[in-house]
Amino acid sequence: MTGAEMVVQALKDNGVKHVFGYPGGAVLPIYDEIFQQDEVEHILVRHEQGAGHAAEGYARSTGKAGVMLVTSGPGATNAVTPLQDALMDSIPLVCLTGQVPTSLIGSDAFQECDTIGITRPCTKHNWLVKDVNQLAAIIHEAFHVATTGRPGPVVVDIPKDVQFAKGTYVPPQTAPRTSYQPKVQGDLDKIKAAVELMAGARKPIIYSGGGVINSGPEASHLLRELVDLTGFPITSTLMGLGAYPASGKNWMGMLGMHGTYEANIAMHDCDVMICIGARFDDRITGRLTAFSPNSKKIHIDIDPSSINKNVHTDVPIIGDVGRVLEDLVRLWRASAKADKKALHPWWEQIAKWRARDSLAYKMNHDVIMPQYAVQRLYALTKDMDTYITTEVGQHQMWAAQHYHFEKPNRWMTSGGLGTMGYGLPAALGVQIAHPDALVIDIAGDASVQMTMQEMSAAVQHEAPIKIFILNNQYMGMVRQWQQLLHGNRLSHSYTEAMPDFVKLAEAYGGHGIRCEKPDELDDAIKEMISVKKPVIFDCRVATLANCFPMIPSGKAHNEMLLPDEATDEAVANAIDAKGRELV
Repeated sequence: MTGAEMVVQALKDNGVKHVFGYPGGAVLPIYDEIFQQDEVEHILVRHEQGAGHAAEGYARSTGKAGVMLVTSGPGATNAVTPLQDALMDSIPLVCLTGQVPTSLIGSDAFQECDTIGITRPCTKHNWLVKDVNQLAAIIHEAFHVATTGRPGPVVVDIPKDVQFAKGTYVPPQTAPRTSYQPKVQGDLDKIKAAVELMAGARKPIIYSGGGVINSGPEASHLLRELVDLTGFPITSTLMGLGAYPASGKNWMGMLGMHGTYEANIAMHDCDVMICIGARFDDRITGRLTAFSPNSKKIHIDIDPSSINKNVHTDVPIIGDVGRVLEDLVRLWRASAKADKKALHPWWEQIAKWRARDSLAYKMNHDVIMPQYAVQRLYALTKDMDTYITTEVGQHQMWAAQHYHFEKPNRWMTSGGLGTMGYGLPAALGVQIAHPDALVIDIAGDASVQMTMQEMSAAVQHEAPIKIFILNNQYMGMVRQWQQLLHGNRLSHSYTEAMPDFVKLAEAYGGHGIRCEKPDELDDAIKEMISVKKPVIFDCRVATLANCFPMIPSGKAHNEMLLPDEATDEAVANAIDAKGRELV
């Protein structure tokens, strides 16, 4: 086969049905082979960043690797943002890049860049293929690395002369494996120690993350079983929403910077914390020296580098979350008797924290409150086959707070990197994977404009995504921080030249809706749902609404600001003695 033929055959042999990409000179041989077959469908995006985020949405909603195909030079550099996004959020992504012919590498040839050097820090691994006879094995290995262990992005850089050259194709089952063999089975002695520690807990909490979802559906089932057996309260990171149902009686809501009061205070006061598939990042921990000061910590993670990286762990368990939970549940059933009565005082205290109703907001009958918009969207779509993506900012946090998830793989958002522009192309990827589902991007008016051109891709590929914009005419989160921490000096956070989103939708060949009144919202959402093509919904919301609760940067969980406490004095206390924002 030629190298280009090998690429397409390797995609087929790895179960790939869709590739998101944009052609260019250095990948034309591969595009020529894609043209001559119909097993792998190519989705033409409008920007390489859009290809990456679409592949991420595809991967997050299916549990399979997302695949993107881009050309050399700017094609590869435009892929850096989604690659780093996927690395931060542990999303399996295989990026195939074209490269100038091997004889020209290093000569500053047209559209040449050091793709391997540039992408080394933002991938799990990358390869520059110089021998066509190694190409197939490397692509198979790339899928293996991307999807096993802690999932993540990989890059295979393929020079144009390698695409033209002929060599021998190696099927996946005969391709040699490297020394990369992630540890998936947890240490039984450590798991027994965890069970013993949990059995003696009186103020326990389960802190779950995206690793539960990455491990597969069985891990989510086992997590639910563990919560039922132990009677422990459970919270989750932004990336872990849906692993445990929001309707579950032990659910305390999301934790972290904009998490619920009860989740954050319980994390601060607990005596035993069971961290499952999360990494103790700064949005969760707040000030590290004040993070859960009196607790023993159990940490289950497949990535050894995450153990003791930010927070000291008393019982570290390295392994796949699903495998470890299977052993943990089995040993709990065999040896531990849950003393649920002993947890009554803890649950009584949690009930008092819940009574603060930290997600409450003041309703306005003349203007749509953003929280109300998400609540109505949830009420009208919760019984449908719905997938939610978001951009990044206030709207993202309101979506996490007020749209409730019962299943894993239904929530796609940019957590670690916080990438504005993620949601629209991610929705495209989700819709391609689930053509009959209702896919909604809960967006902000600033974020959505960063990748708005992918509306064209959605129209071309008949992907009826719904872009639900909470339009407050600000970069809302930037504006909120400027108000609270920078003396209300709103430096460049207001958009003075906002497009007419209804006309923009129509210009792309989609459908546009605008809604400004709360009593008109339900009918407008129903119209959005009923339209069988891409929709941009311009939902005009209160311009200066702030997202609470909020833990200011550098503060502890028990120093969070609630809506009814966001006074000038409270805000002043969120700033250090030198008047600088704590980062």
